[in-house]
Amino acid sequence: MPGPPKLPTISLLPKNDGANGWSRILPPRAPKPALQGDARADWVVVGAGFAGLAAARRLAENRPGEAIALVEAHEVGENASGRNSGFAIDVPHNAASTDGRLEAPRRNMRLARAAIGELERQVTSHRIACDWTRAGKYHAAVSARGAQETLSPFASDLDALGEPYRWLDAKALTGEIGSPAYHAAVYTPGCVLMNPAALTRGLADTLPANVTLHEHTPVTGVSYENGVALTTAQGSLRAPRMILAVNGLAPEFGFFNGRLLSFSLQASLTRPLDGDERRALGGKDDWGLTPANAYVSTTMRFTKERRILIRHGVAYRPSLRTSEIQRLAARAVHEERLRQRFPMLPKVTIEYTWTGYVCLSRNRAPGFGRVAANVWSAVCQNGVGVTGGTASGMLAADMACAIDNPLIADMQALGVPERLPPRPFLDWGARLRGRFDLVRHRHER
Repeated sequence: MPGPPKLPTISLLPKNDGANGWSRILPPRAPKPALQGDARADWVVVGAGFAGLAAARRLAENRPGEAIALVEAHEVGENASGRNSGFAIDVPHNAASTDGRLEAPRRNMRLARAAIGELERQVTSHRIACDWTRAGKYHAAVSARGAQETLSPFASDLDALGEPYRWLDAKALTGEIGSPAYHAAVYTPGCVLMNPAALTRGLADTLPANVTLHEHTPVTGVSYENGVALTTAQGSLRAPRMILAVNGLAPEFGFFNGRLLSFSLQASLTRPLDGDERRALGGKDDWGLTPANAYVSTTMRFTKERRILIRHGVAYRPSLRTSEIQRLAARAVHEERLRQRFPMLPKVTIEYTWTGYVCLSRNRAPGFGRVAANVWSAVCQNGVGVTGGTASGMLAADMACAIDNPLIADMQALGVPERLPPRPFLDWGARLRGRFDLVRHRHER
């Protein structure tokens, strides 16, 4: 375990552009008060996404007599956790490694299903209205080549794992989702769909009594001497121990420098379909589809509100900033994809377009575990934030409380983020790799 990092001043903060469609279709919510003045707690958790919410809740359950402070730079549901596509995925898309070993996917499934079980417990017990449904998902290929290169190996891995699935040809898939744009799909039943902003809001508003949530409380400085001392926009907070759940912003706190990659993803929601449009679409009432190649192709949902979600567009974005011009350009692409995927809906328009960010490591390992004497980390979810964040937050809390949870070994077995090349070589390489993938997998556009 390394010693505490040099005391950083935090300059890069998350930015809320107010465009998140998932939250804009919800009723207004009053955020919890910002931290004012100087405060103390037994524990501090930084970041109120899925990882931070899970960590704070588990700490409160593990240590019911201790005070936990949870600080969030903006509002719950407005950052990455509330901006994803709303999939809680239980089976990894590429289940087995290239040598056919299945222990890694089994670990991932144990972690994901533990997270889904915990989230479902909270949704049920607190009656969180987030359109939570075990609808399963389709993993689909546009082309015959995509089906052969991606779906067939995926199905073989599921056979080896003993996991249930259905193979759907183009006609069968069209009958279930309405879109005639795909060659084939593999359907797995364990995925949960939801409105992610509503879920994170609900989790935040039902935290145990010994958790105090401070929204609109960005951390601007941190010291690791004699515990943890945070400087915030309007005060300060001291605690003996901290769990860090800020994903790609972890280097701002002195951890995982040169090991994390940040990418932007663009998504849109249409207006609700009217009755005639719903009949023209056909298919099921609530479904989700992930593409054979997420970099090139399109993630889609049809929600209970009769809206279509289109997520398309991945870009290397270390600045964690997307301009209005870039957002509008993404919206134009989404409109084109909407017409391509759903030609029977020529008059359906897009109502909201927004940007979210994911944190990846080169070897797909999480930033998990004890990173300093009094600091534990639950960052870098590698594109599966609902389940990955929830699992890492729960387990970081258990580890910090010295609770023997066998799933901690599963998380640790996933490894640690590898060091990346220095910038600007990293920037050049990431962008060239993106362009190469667009050309190499253009058959899945």
